[in-house]
Amino acid sequence: MQPYKNSFRHVLKATSLFGGVQVFNILISIIRSKFIALFIGPTGMGIASLFNTTINVVDAVTNLGLNRSAVKDISYAKENYEASKVARTVHVLKRLVWFTAVIGAVLMMITSPWLSEIAFESKEYTVSFIWLAIALLFKQFTHSNLAILQGLQKLGNLAKANLVGNSVGLLITVPLYYFFRIDAIVPAIIIASLISFAITVYYTNKTEVEKVKLTNKEAFSEGKEMINLGVTLSVSSVITLIAAYIIQIYISNEGGVDAVGYYNAGMVILNTYVGLVFNAMSTDYFPRLSAVSNTIEKIKNVVFEQAYVAVLLIVPIIVIFIAFAPFFITLLYSEAFTPTVAFVSWGILGMLFKAVSFSLGYIIIAKGDSRVFIKTAIGFNTALVVMNIIGYTYWGLQGLGVSYFIYFIIHLIVVWLITYYRYKFTFKKEFYYIFIVSTILCFSSFLLSEIEDTVVKYVSLSIMIVISSIFSIYYIDKKIGIRDVIQNFFRRKK
Repeated sequence: MQPYKNSFRHVLKATSLFGGVQVFNILISIIRSKFIALFIGPTGMGIASLFNTTINVVDAVTNLGLNRSAVKDISYAKENYEASKVARTVHVLKRLVWFTAVIGAVLMMITSPWLSEIAFESKEYTVSFIWLAIALLFKQFTHSNLAILQGLQKLGNLAKANLVGNSVGLLITVPLYYFFRIDAIVPAIIIASLISFAITVYYTNKTEVEKVKLTNKEAFSEGKEMINLGVTLSVSSVITLIAAYIIQIYISNEGGVDAVGYYNAGMVILNTYVGLVFNAMSTDYFPRLSAVSNTIEKIKNVVFEQAYVAVLLIVPIIVIFIAFAPFFITLLYSEAFTPTVAFVSWGILGMLFKAVSFSLGYIIIAKGDSRVFIKTAIGFNTALVVMNIIGYTYWGLQGLGVSYFIYFIIHLIVVWLITYYRYKFTFKKEFYYIFIVSTILCFSSFLLSEIEDTVVKYVSLSIMIVISSIFSIYYIDKKIGIRDVIQNFFRRKK
């Protein structure tokens, strides 16, 4: 039983660790935005946003998705081969990234007049984009270093690299904006990328990987599968971006710019604040799953552990957000964003189903099943666009929330069918009990939130928060032994 408990403890520890990192990064982002808004105003923020968006687009087009696909190859090599194979995989990634980074930077320099024209409708910022090619170069190097730490499952160093990089970047760039205002935008972006790179180099070098002699021909030959999966993941990301863009354009045409603002505010809550559970999960989960991707019994154990913990962690969060959605939206934005409540209240119900489909979906990526992955990406995004358009056309923002809720149910059913028939994956029976009770708790809370009597509503929802929290803590405790964890913690302190 002890190894089983340790496995669950690892999942919870990793999720808590990177959940904390996500929260810290969100706070840093909020502080940075506040200072930038204060020192360079809306115009400066608009310029900085367009610069960063352009860098991200060029990066997505040129990085071949190596920062994601490499995690799979490195973690698999770590689990199944000797140290020399791990080292060779790491050096293949480094060599490939040199090519993609340089090509990306050169491409950005060459196309700088057009990038300036597209972003600002003038060539005034051509020189700025040439300089920003440096930031793109180091951005790709940074992501490759983070991929190495993630693939090797050096979770402590990975968390520190994120935390220290964002903190130091904030401390150095804010004074630049204070003294140089709008003129600081380009230098600040470049300096932030250099800082992130230097810090990731420091933490990557703390992980000993033996030196390997590798020719360019060998790097491209051995990295062929890494490139193929990476390109697939990149194409999938582009498809997702296009789908999101189409939805926003449609909302803008039908409901105006304000409606787009309500929609984006809701998506930030769902994807960033509630979604930090998924971001935290993926950091540790993907490499662990990739490491055992050739053994279905091991896959079943890893997926079960992850889905079990994910559902239990997210249920209290969903109930709390359902209960206090108006308060959270006013706190995070303002009372002007009250229309977002209808969207978030429905959309957040879908997060429960996403917790399971998210865990299942990584099986396809870990298996390197590129064709299935790209087909599902196209199919799911097409369905999402159609459902969102129908939902918004007939029921407005509430219809958007309902369409997201239904979408995630469909997403779970389809992914479950794919993993069952293609890989023979099944959940352990005890998971279904957890999921069914969690569903009842979330739906009951949603129904209670519709009560008109304010006192009755909030008393009922408060009771549901307590019940869902006790439920989650009880079943997490059954797997990890919370009392033992606390006692061990204090013993180490002594």
